[in-house]
Amino acid sequence: MSEGTLYDKVWDRHKVTELPTGQDQLFVGLHLIHEVTSPQAFGMLRERDVEVAYPALTHATVDHIIPTADQSRPYNDDEAEQMMSELERNVREAGIDFSDPSTGDQGIVHVVGPEQGLTQPGKTIVCGDSHTATHGAFGALAIGIGTSQIRDVLATGCLAREKKDVRRIEVTGELGAGVEAKDVILRIIRELGTDGGVGYVYEYGGEAVEALGMEGRMSICNMSIEGGAHAGYVNPDETTYEWLRGTDAFADDSEAFEELKPYWESVASEPDATYDDVVTIDGDALEPVVTWGTTPGQGVDISEEVPAPEDLPEDEREIARRAQAHMGVEPGDTMEGYQIDVTFLGSCTNARLPDLRRAAEIVRGREVHDDVRALVVPGSQRVQRIAEEEGLADTFREAGFEWRNAGCSMCLGMNEDQLEGDEACASSSNRNFVGRQGSKDGRTVLMNPQMVAAAAIKGEVSDVRDLEAREVVEA
Repeated sequence: MSEGTLYDKVWDRHKVTELPTGQDQLFVGLHLIHEVTSPQAFGMLRERDVEVAYPALTHATVDHIIPTADQSRPYNDDEAEQMMSELERNVREAGIDFSDPSTGDQGIVHVVGPEQGLTQPGKTIVCGDSHTATHGAFGALAIGIGTSQIRDVLATGCLAREKKDVRRIEVTGELGAGVEAKDVILRIIRELGTDGGVGYVYEYGGEAVEALGMEGRMSICNMSIEGGAHAGYVNPDETTYEWLRGTDAFADDSEAFEELKPYWESVASEPDATYDDVVTIDGDALEPVVTWGTTPGQGVDISEEVPAPEDLPEDEREIARRAQAHMGVEPGDTMEGYQIDVTFLGSCTNARLPDLRRAAEIVRGREVHDDVRALVVPGSQRVQRIAEEEGLADTFREAGFEWRNAGCSMCLGMNEDQLEGDEACASSSNRNFVGRQGSKDGRTVLMNPQMVAAAAIKGEVSDVRDLEAREVVEA
C-alpha cells in the first residue's frame, strides 16, 4: 500500500474509527449539495426526525436543472420548479448556506466551491455528483457519493469508505499550442482505460501538470471518474495558495490564510512517498484529442485515424463496433472534417474564465458556421459577470454564439438545452455516452474549448492549430 502520499495523510487525519464492516469512518470537512440528489436524503432525515449535524460545513447551489435561457420563476419545467422549491425549503429549515440565483453566486457546484474558497487543501469533500473529484485539484480528497450517503453525511458528518491504492500519473514536458488539460486527461483515459482506475486514487504530477493554472488542474481531476478512479488530486503548491488568497474565504482575512498555509503545505505527498503504481505520459508529444466513440476512452489525436475494432483488445471490440455505427465513422477515418451541428462550451470540466478566454480568442472577428447552433454556458454567475465585463460575451455574441446563464446545461440535458435527433455536438463536457445530451440518437464529440470554438467556426471538427496558422498566413 501507498505511504506518505497526500491521500494517506488526509485519510489518516480524518479517520474517526474502523467500522465492523472493515471500512473506515471519515469525518467530512465540506459537504456540497445541489437540487437533484439531495431531496430524497432530506426526506429520509425527516422520516427519522433527524437534524443536519453540521450545517456550517454544508453548502448548496442549483445547477443541474436550472434553465440557462429564461430563469424567471416559476420555471417552465414543473419538475425543475419542484426540485428548486424543495432545495429552498431544505436549506432554509437546516440553516445551510445557499448560492441561489438571487445571490449572484449561483453556478455549477464544482465551480462555486473553488471560486468561493470553500475548497481547500487537506479537506475531505463529498457531493452527490460523480465529478466531485474536481476539487482534488486543490490537494483535497474529494469523493462523489450517492443519495443514501448524502443522508448519512447530513446526519452524522461522516462517511464510510474503504481505502484505495494510489497511482501516480506523471505528465512530463510542456504542452504545445492548442493542447490543453482536457487533452491530457483524455489521453490518460485512452491509455489506461475507462476502468483502468478502478481501485485507485490518481495523483497527477510532473512538469506539465505543475505548469497548469488551477482551472487546468480542475479539468484533469474532474474526469478522474471517467477513467474509473475513485478520486484524483494534485499536490498543493504556490499556484494553489495564490488562488486561495484571492477567494472570499481569505481576501479580507490574511491572518486566517497564514494560519492555514502550514497545514496545507504539510499534506502534500512526501518526496520519498511510496505509490502502488506509477505511469508516465509524455506531455511534449500530446496533440489535441477528440473522441470518435461513445465513451471518453474512445479518443484519438486529431491527426490520427479511427481504429479498427479488430485492432483493439478483445473485450473492447464489440463496444467499438456499436460506437462507430452510432457515430457514423469508419476505421481509417480521421475525425478532422466530421460534420458538426451543435457546439457546447460549458460544464464543470471547461466553463471557467480561462476556458472562455481561450475560446473567445479563436472566434474573435469570425462567425459561427451557418449550419451550427453554438452555445456558451458559463460555469457560474461570477464567471458570467466577469466574462461580460471583459467583453467576452460580446465577442461570442458577435460571432453568432448564444450566450446563456450559468448551469450544467447541455452537459447532461436535464433542462431545455438538448440535442435533437441525430445532431452531432462538439462539446467541452466530460461524457459522450449515448443519450447523455438529451437525444438517444445524438452524437457527442469531446474536445478542448479551443477545439470547440474552431468547430463552431468551421462547421466540422478541425485542428485549431491549423485554423490559427491559415488565418495568419491569409492575413
